[in-house]
Amino acid sequence: MKELAIRAISGAIYVLLLIGSLYSQIASVILIGVFGVICLTELSRLIKLKSFMQYLIFLILYGGFWYLSVNNSTNLMSDEAIQILLVITIFVNLILIKDLFASKRIPLFESKRYIVAAFYLASGFVFMLLIANYHNEFTPLLLLGGFILIWVNDSAAYIVGKNFGKQKLFPSISPKKTVEGFLGGLFFACISSYFIASYSETLTFTPWLILAIIVSVFGTFGDLIESKFKRQAGVKDSGVIMPGHGGLLDRLDSIIFAAPFIYLFLRIIHF
Repeated sequence: MKELAIRAISGAIYVLLLIGSLYSQIASVILIGVFGVICLTELSRLIKLKSFMQYLIFLILYGGFWYLSVNNSTNLMSDEAIQILLVITIFVNLILIKDLFASKRIPLFESKRYIVAAFYLASGFVFMLLIANYHNEFTPLLLLGGFILIWVNDSAAYIVGKNFGKQKLFPSISPKKTVEGFLGGLFFACISSYFIASYSETLTFTPWLILAIIVSVFGTFGDLIESKFKRQAGVKDSGVIMPGHGGLLDRLDSIIFAAPFIYLFLRIIHF
């Protein structure tokens, strides 16, 4: 009972910090950046990246693209830089998905560790920032909607999987995940997209429904990839910063991986 209370309190603090920061553009930039540095520290431990170069890479990417999104929103070169980052990030993420299926271990030679730190993790936070500044305006409800879809998907997948799950989804990586749980999470995320569309007044129902599918599919991949990193490192959690939950990366792995695909979809429907 005590452990459950600790878990609930730390989870509530995390959610309140996140939602509270979205009322201010500067607060959201700072909080997402701080979350990014913490997650980068946890990932560095998992993949045994011992230098500090990855922090410099993170600061350059995060600070640089924040500046471009806020101050040079109409500049063609700025838009092209964002598109290049998007292409590279999605390519790296697709390689990680391939490694998830094709390899017993995710190959982590020295240069790939920096590529993972830059274009899997740092870029994930850059695209969270860009989602919150979609179409050159501060649109925090878009990012909050993405988080809500992640939370609904994860919660529903856990409940459905625990009560009805029989067929394992990826037993070698995450024995508790089931196909039934995944489908349950997808179903309830799609249901929640109707309410997000109705109350957020950001996008219509159809785009939010498609976003629910994107978040459920790629969020699950993100969770599995982080689980494989943890399994290779021989640890249960990525860190201890959130009592009862583990590390911050454990809570943000899904949105980190899904964010570039969310942003890609937003660009497609805009153009």
